[in-house]
This record gives sequence, C-alpha cells and structure tokens, in this order.
Amino acid sequence: MLNLLGTIAGNILSLPGILGLALGMTTRNVFLGSAMGGVVGVFETMIFAKFQMANVEMLELLIAVAVGLMAGALGSAIRIKGTTV
Repeated sequence: MLNLLGTIAGNILSLPGILGLALGMTTRNVFLGSAMGGVVGVFETMIFAKFQMANVEMLELLIAVAVGLMAGALGSAIRIKGTTV
C-alpha cells in the first residue's frame, strides 16, 4: 500500500502532475488539456524505462497517465475560470 501511495505522490510532484497542469493551462478545451497531460504521463514513463517496453510496469504507467489526465483537465479548468473573473 505504501508503494502505491508513493507512486501516486511521485507522479503528482513529477512531470505528469506539473507539466500536465502547465500544458492544460495553455488551452480552454478540457479534452485537449487532459490528452496532453496523458501524453506527458506516457512519455515520462517511457523516459524512466529507457524506451524499452520490457522495463515498463503497467501500474506505474496507468497511474502516470491518470495523474496526467487529471492535471491537464485541472489546468484547463483553471484557464476557463481565470478568464471569466
């Protein structure tokens, strides 16, 4: 359980969380923002696996993509709310 929580927190504080949020804030389209965050999650996992699918753990990949999707959607929501104030 501690390994799972550490993986989630590590992805939130790493590229999928921070870069996904920043890329989501570049667009007002929620689906595009979350897609860009998901791509960042896949790319970050592949970087740490040295671009070899044999080194990729599916749980890590799923968590990275999920965090990227949520961060991108949150970034888009921040952009939408910020323009209406």
